[in-house]
Amino acid sequence: MIGTRTPFRVSFIGGGSDLKEFYSRAPGCVLSTSIDKYMYIFVHPFFDEKIQVKYSKTELVENIEDIKHPIVREILSEFNLQGVDINSIADIPAGTGLGSSSSYTVGLLHALYAYRGEIVSPNTLAEKACYIEIDVLNEPIGKQDQFAAAYGGLNIIRFLEDGSVKIEPIKMEEDAYKQLQKCLMMFYTGTSRSASEVLIDQKKNIISDKDKFNAQLMMTQMVEESKDCLVKSNLDEFGEKLDSNWILKRTLSKTISNSIFDDIYNLAKESGAIGGKILGAGGGGFFLFYCPPRYQDKLRFNLKDLKEVPFKFDKYGSKIINMDK
Repeated sequence: MIGTRTPFRVSFIGGGSDLKEFYSRAPGCVLSTSIDKYMYIFVHPFFDEKIQVKYSKTELVENIEDIKHPIVREILSEFNLQGVDINSIADIPAGTGLGSSSSYTVGLLHALYAYRGEIVSPNTLAEKACYIEIDVLNEPIGKQDQFAAAYGGLNIIRFLEDGSVKIEPIKMEEDAYKQLQKCLMMFYTGTSRSASEVLIDQKKNIISDKDKFNAQLMMTQMVEESKDCLVKSNLDEFGEKLDSNWILKRTLSKTISNSIFDDIYNLAKESGAIGGKILGAGGGGFFLFYCPPRYQDKLRFNLKDLKEVPFKFDKYGSKIINMDK
């Protein structure tokens, strides 16, 4: 049995610039980290040539083309692989803004390469995942999640106009790195959403609305400023950048936020948070807040109707955790 563990990610600043509609006109960049919430994939030979796939549903089929799970179907088609049993377990529900779909894709690719006895690089995993999700399945998504899941760590991920992607690790002082994690809090809004719906609208606006394109451009510039804050250990200033980023992000599409989420954000700031955002494309899922520890009890109390999910940073990206063939 082959097992992989692939992290989810938290995207701080610059999301949306990983869409082709943006980076084909101006270089994009995202500041993000992988976290200690994971997608686990296990692949085991099935006792005959059938294929069994277990996720929130269980499928048992004779042929690859009969698989309903689109990512599994297309990856198994690429590998031309029958007679396997594929199981997945996730720490966090899908549709909550942590890049779970791409973590699944990267994790399954990693597991199947290992199943064939192949060792592949994080770049190969990320590029292949982008190909499956964007080129084959025509998902209206960007490239940041696949690279964050494959590489892991705290990085700037750069999206160049020729379609290439560069990973730039951020090197912080160890004490500041630990303190940053202590200042970040994540709360589940209780709602999930389809990232596709939000991103379709955002892509349309980037193409047709100059002001929204310029807002996205300002967010990429803020990535560079935020990196400077982290490298120089100016953490509260980083929190302020999160706030400025959220103000810009919510202008990109009417589907990103709503009056309920605006009220949550305003209450968090009144409770001591310096900045924050809805993670992922927006429209639901998790709120992330930067809040100094001295105000965190107040923030927890005032957001007691939301589920807090503690987390730490992950440094390693997708890993093989079991290889028993």
